[in-house]
Amino acid sequence: MEHYLILARSVTYAQRMQKALGRTGIRSQIFRAPRDLTDLGCAYAVKLTAGDLSAALTVLHKDGLDPVQIFLYQRGLYREVSP
Repeated sequence: MEHYLILARSVTYAQRMQKALGRTGIRSQIFRAPRDLTDLGCAYAVKLTAGDLSAALTVLHKDGLDPVQIFLYQRGLYREVSP
């Protein structure tokens, strides 16, 4: 299943992202970022369905919660995408 991971610099930042998204009805899930995606020791990721990325980025930008990186999971692989 295709989805996006928005990397956050900390668990607190990821929680703020999830809260902002939830206020607008965008469902998300927080978990530790896969080690091979980041060189930040304890990065966290916010997982979104593929159709929610554009709206999510608008919400996050409006709230001053810009992501560190964004990855698309497709066919068993992650690849970085531009916001």
